Amino acid sequence: MASPEKSNCELPSAANEAEDAPGELERITRQPISTVLIIIAMQTEAIPLVHKFQLSEDTDGLFPKGVPWVRYHGKYKDLNINLVWAGKDSLFGVDSVGTVSASLVTYASIQALKPELVINAGTAGGFKAKGASIGDVYLASDVAFHDRRIPIPVFDQYGIGARRSFCTPNLLKEVNLKFGRLSTGDSLDMSPQDEGAILGNDAVIKDMEGAAIAYVADLLSVPTIFIKAVTDIIDGEKPTAEEFLQNLVAVTANLDQSVTQVIYFINGRCLSDL
Repeated sequence: MASPEKSNCELPSAANEAEDAPGELERITRQPISTVLIIIAMQTEAIPLVHKFQLSEDTDGLFPKGVPWVRYHGKYKDLNINLVWAGKDSLFGVDSVGTVSASLVTYASIQALKPELVINAGTAGGFKAKGASIGDVYLASDVAFHDRRIPIPVFDQYGIGARRSFCTPNLLKEVNLKFGRLSTGDSLDMSPQDEGAILGNDAVIKDMEGAAIAYVADLLSVPTIFIKAVTDIIDGEKPTAEEFLQNLVAVTANLDQSVTQVIYFINGRCLSDL
């Protein structure tokens, strides 16, 4: 991970590639954002935003037949909003959480919708020792994996997969979100091995999708930000699953409010304004 002294201010990959072409760089960073893609893992997290922006469910078969993914779409002023929920697993009937589903739905959604900006919104666990409290909403500065352990030189760093989120200093100031590093793994609880890796990532919050979404968005050169609301305190006294379920609905209201403020801020602005 980057040192704590460094900010997350980096151009998106596409802009980096365009540094030798001033006209292309200008187009990428200074053209008003027209299409935003919000990726959400759980229905409970998605529905308040669907209602807030009066989004309609897509019935046009945007995604391959048989996948559970659900797209809601609509407009807020000049901004086209696409909210994609990963849907219910066809075998077990629960939300399709985790990195595999997140990777697939992110790839398919970016390919189909061509957004200028991806927002991964959802809930997360937080560390009391790092200043997190139930209901806090974070904008992630960096993302990394904590459960891809490959103890071979270079492969170890590939496994961690550290990436910085897109730099949004004006957004951070305007919406008044907390700011910290996000660590991603495919388990709700935390094994001793995971704990060591999370500490190594210097993470304030942990989730089950963020770093996977960052990986795909980076491959496809789409700027991405991560908005995470804290449902449970990982280093607290209550069992993680119990605290998560107890706080999910109430904390989702905080998430809804923050994402709404972010959408309001983005409308009419360019990537370089964020």
